[in-house]
Amino acid sequence: MQERSSVGELAEQLRRELDRYSPGGKLPSSRALVERFRVSPVTVSRALGQLAAEGLVVTRPGAGAFRAQARTAPAAAGDTSWQEVALSADGAADLVPRSVDASGVLVSLAAPPPGVIEFNGGYLHPSLQPERAMAAALSRAGRRPGAWGRPPMEGLPELREWFARGIGGSFTAAEVLVTAGGQSALTTALRALAPPGAPVLVESPTYPGMLAIARAAGLRPVPVPVDADGVKPALLADAFRATGAPAFVCQPLFQNPTGAVLAPERRGEVLRIARAAGAFVVEDDFVRRLVHEDAGPLPRPLAADDPDGVVVHVCSLTKATSPSFRVSALAARGPVLERLRAIQVVDTFFVPRPLQEAALELVGSPAWPRHLRAVSAELKARRDVMTAALAQHLPEVVLPHVPSGGYHLWPRLPDGTDEPALMAAALRAGVAITPGRPYFSAEPPAAHMRLSFAAVAGTGEITEGVRRLRTACDEVLG
Repeated sequence: MQERSSVGELAEQLRRELDRYSPGGKLPSSRALVERFRVSPVTVSRALGQLAAEGLVVTRPGAGAFRAQARTAPAAAGDTSWQEVALSADGAADLVPRSVDASGVLVSLAAPPPGVIEFNGGYLHPSLQPERAMAAALSRAGRRPGAWGRPPMEGLPELREWFARGIGGSFTAAEVLVTAGGQSALTTALRALAPPGAPVLVESPTYPGMLAIARAAGLRPVPVPVDADGVKPALLADAFRATGAPAFVCQPLFQNPTGAVLAPERRGEVLRIARAAGAFVVEDDFVRRLVHEDAGPLPRPLAADDPDGVVVHVCSLTKATSPSFRVSALAARGPVLERLRAIQVVDTFFVPRPLQEAALELVGSPAWPRHLRAVSAELKARRDVMTAALAQHLPEVVLPHVPSGGYHLWPRLPDGTDEPALMAAALRAGVAITPGRPYFSAEPPAAHMRLSFAAVAGTGEITEGVRRLRTACDEVLG
């Protein structure tokens, strides 16, 4: 029998055979399972661990694995209908509904069914992740002196220093907080800068997770349109005057979803407008490390050109590594830094020290620059393949901007396209896409879709995925 590399396959086989044993009965030894199924001891151990987690077997060190005792009948379901009243009481007086709509976020987080090409993903495919380098870094980190102790509340000084150097300007480690991923950092920033019920300015379109954060914090997102050169300064000034918003959230580099880069002549204008309004700019610098090979020199973060503390800067290692490598930074100057720090401490205490130590090990290793160069080249190749495939197979969609960084394209669909219908047809055709509607906080000007080229296995899947999308468009567009 050929070796089975799948832990899931072995677990399923053992699950089917459990009825052979009475409750409390001993299963074959790990050695016997290794020989029978021609798998490694690690595979056997993980499969038994999976069954133990399901409550089907009990493992006893030195004794082996045993079938678990029969489960008692589940208790009768309770009546939770009272919660509808409790969760909505006085809801009419709320400036922002207290219910949280996470559907726009879940679209890019949900794993599609087997066989479906993942154009809706928001992270690098495992083949693009530095898995070996991360594993080695985590192993070395676990052996560092004090690695399992409590870290400083603000983060390890060396990691804060590394993030400060990446921001540039005159930022120092003392102005940086280590946070558990960009989403957490953005949540902390908005809670610090705006009281419940306040308006907050956001780019339009923008990342659905940002809209969800704002609404979950009881804020009212107010859209400011973006074009190929980023946010429009005149409209930003108008929005500040009309709303009195205390903050503007933006992605000046490879904006999600448009891929726009804030033009040089607009950078100073954005800071000047916010400063005149007495407001903050939350800079989400989320994909600086996913630049494409042909991008050329990148503009500095807005925070690097802001001595007056207008900018609250967010950056992260997650997009360039793995969705589980949730290490990011929140940087700010002035009294707001203490408020940010206080909120983070209350919410999360600190980022686990082993993960911070692993981040230091990773970014300090020779594997890190090699990984970034490899990803840069691969993302350019994938972007070019997807762009060419769209031009060949879907000429009716419009691609106004081809970005030189990030991991997706933002095609405009023909007028009148039913986005939900297209999304459903695409799934039937075997490709998952992200509809454009969740990226707008108000009525969208047109139908769009966001297509990721980073979450698939390779360029072959990109070409096949666009061909499948052609089938879906034929069904919906006629």
